[in-house]
Parts: sequence; structure tokens; C-alpha cells
Amino acid sequence: MQVYLPDDLYTEVKSQGLAASELLQEAVRVELRLRRLLGAGEEYLSELLAEVGTPDPAQTAWAQDLAARLARRADRAAS
Repeated sequence: MQVYLPDDLYTEVKSQGLAASELLQEAVRVELRLRRLLGAGEEYLSELLAEVGTPDPAQTAWAQDLAARLARRADRAAS
């Protein structure tokens, strides 16, 4: 397999002394793992919805509020 890198990207990789082949291999591994995980998450969500049903608007609003509060708490903890 051959992979094309635009000239600017190739130049930057070489100027930093990086091995393009190793970088590309790792990038492909990461992308494949990400896609497997996303697929597994979608499958789990489908199974969960089949088991418990679609949330009603009140449940959705409650979950969104909870997620927002948790995000704010995480932001404060990170500061």
C-alpha cells in the first residue's frame, strides 16, 4: 500500500525527524479502535433503547440538566 502525503505535511514530518510510516500506522490503529468503540456504543444504545424504551421529554430534560451540572463541576475541579 502506498500513502500520499501533501508536500507541506511531508516536509513537516521530515523536519521533525519523525518516521512517517510509524506515525501513519499509529494513526490507522487509533482510527480503527475509535470506529470499533463507536460501533460498540451504538450497538449498546440500540440494545438499551430496545430494553427500556425511548426517554420521554421530561427524562431527557433531567438527563441534560444532570450532564450540564456534572460538566460545570468537572470544569471547576480542573481550574
